[in-house]
Amino acid sequence: MTSPDAPKPGTLDLALLRPRLPSPLQEAADERFARHGVRLLLKRDDLIHPDLVGNKWRKLAPNLAAAAGRPLLTFGGAYSNHLRATAAAGRLLGLETIGVVRGQELANRTLNPSLAVCASDGMRLHFVDRSTYRRKAEPETLAGILRAAGADDAYVVPEGGSNALAVQGCLALGEELRDRADVVAVACGTGGTLAGLAAGLGPRQRALGVPVLKGEFLAADTEALQTRAFGGRRGNWSLDTRFHFGGYARIPSELEEFALDFESRHGLPVEHLYVAKLLYALVALAEEGAFPRGTALAAVITGRPLPQAPVQAVSR
Repeated sequence: MTSPDAPKPGTLDLALLRPRLPSPLQEAADERFARHGVRLLLKRDDLIHPDLVGNKWRKLAPNLAAAAGRPLLTFGGAYSNHLRATAAAGRLLGLETIGVVRGQELANRTLNPSLAVCASDGMRLHFVDRSTYRRKAEPETLAGILRAAGADDAYVVPEGGSNALAVQGCLALGEELRDRADVVAVACGTGGTLAGLAAGLGPRQRALGVPVLKGEFLAADTEALQTRAFGGRRGNWSLDTRFHFGGYARIPSELEEFALDFESRHGLPVEHLYVAKLLYALVALAEEGAFPRGTALAAVITGRPLPQAPVQAVSR
């Protein structure tokens, strides 16, 4: 078993995937910001790659290089963007991928559209009960998962793709935005993107994270990721934990309506699990006066809506 933070010289030519870097930065005219003297900019990381969208490219690329062609095993829930991106990378690069999915009860159901995409891209799905999933970082539990999945030689990437290599990969996001905005905001699941983004920004900029899960754990997790990647806390960053809408994958009608309205205003397909919550939060914060007049506010668009895929039976 190889530590995900211990890279070895890779044999994969990731340039073959032809990422679009740097991703575009587009201004969006929106009176909800303009009336408060705020300029809204959209950092279109969703345009980096058609299959490895947004921050998933930035976090996966250094881990794919470190995997050096070995099978890649990673973790996620039933609607994980990270699992889909990993499966797509496996298909494009000819790598074996194994997705460890939270919820053993899902093994006896048909696949939802998200997991169906993973399966169609060749990912082997391994379902574990929620108690085991919570302990997945413990060495003994992880070793048991690897054995059960028949993946003892796999390169392991943690849930959400967030490890020291991923954080270093997201450093470039901040560097691309250096001196281009006063505040850069991003939706957060595991904190890896925020950790790298904040480290790459300039000294007069700040990063704002909008968690999509309930709980107050993410500040400590983000700081721990920065410590592993850079030796300590980096950059000026903070979290606003008020906009999770009840937790991950919770999309109430208010948020659905907001996303559709934003799409009609700006022609931007709004991904609901992360991006909609981020944009909703920024509109609310602007109304609260959280951004001084003259602020240039950049929102990182980390994904696109999931294309509908045919539902498939679970393949074991």
